[in-house]
Amino acid sequence: METELVGLYEVAEMARVSRTVVSNWRARDPVFPAPVADLKSGPVFNAEQVQRYLKRRRKGSMAHVISTINLKGGVGKTTITMALAEILSGEFRKSVLVVDLDPQTNLTTAMIGEKAWLKLNANGHTLATLFEDALRPAHEPAEFDLDLTRQKNASSVSDVRRLDLLPGSLDLIAVQDRLGTMSSGRFHSATPTALLRRAVSPIIDEYDYVLIDCPPNLGLVTLNGLRMSDGYIIPTIPDVMSTYGIDQIQRHIAEFADDIDQTIAELGIIVSKFQANSTVHVNTVNRLRRKKAYPPVFSTVIPQSNAIAEAADSVKRGTLRQKWGYQGQFNALLDLTKEFKAAVEAA
Repeated sequence: METELVGLYEVAEMARVSRTVVSNWRARDPVFPAPVADLKSGPVFNAEQVQRYLKRRRKGSMAHVISTINLKGGVGKTTITMALAEILSGEFRKSVLVVDLDPQTNLTTAMIGEKAWLKLNANGHTLATLFEDALRPAHEPAEFDLDLTRQKNASSVSDVRRLDLLPGSLDLIAVQDRLGTMSSGRFHSATPTALLRRAVSPIIDEYDYVLIDCPPNLGLVTLNGLRMSDGYIIPTIPDVMSTYGIDQIQRHIAEFADDIDQTIAELGIIVSKFQANSTVHVNTVNRLRRKKAYPPVFSTVIPQSNAIAEAADSVKRGTLRQKWGYQGQFNALLDLTKEFKAAVEAA
């Protein structure tokens, strides 16, 4: 079989980083694959050797990128994303980036407050500007500024200090339907699903985890999140309506991954807002666990809790337990994070 060769640009694409990062790896990492040849256009490498190198590196410093998705709103998707991010950072000392692709911007306002979000939105420092740039005529300058958009130390919990945010915007609603008409010239891409990956690539290697809160649909904004993801989770309330779209999520993501020749692992279903005294909830959890075609169901279930619901506000708190609840709620979220971390690292 003919050996596939790749240049520095393709290596950067495979790793989802900038060419500068790849050049740094070559200079500093003695196990980086040697080039097969040095051409006038630059070095070329054996693609299979590069893939093996990247897989080994992922076990070390490269970010784990995970999307959170459900086709129904109100199932705890944003709350689960924020809890995982804060506990990974605060309890496990991981460097975490959260990306708010959901136009409802609940994750953004929960982390930095509505006043701060309104200022960012007015100045164009949200992810909406990134996607709007793709729709501008080629002669107009891009307006998205990654440094000004990224909000560092964004958690409202004092103990959480390694958690950054790329804020979302209500303007994403209007942008999404127009993305299919974008010109590929500005981003050197034949597809509008690569916009987010290209924008985030300069900073992604700064993080251990990148968690992407996707909209409750399978449109182009969601596909941008999935395109840069290693895997996905499906938070859900255990009832018929909330679990109805799981098959569609699986099928659509599998087809998309196949089209782009990429693996997007099904990490599992997370049960949220669970009521132990509800026959519907108990029966639905049992059904989810029995259905072999579904992703695995995480052992830890998150109970219905006022403390967890109230954690969605941006009030400053000193500790994670103050935010997420003292009466077992935090412990449930901590157990979930341990399980999530193990699943991600095993994928």
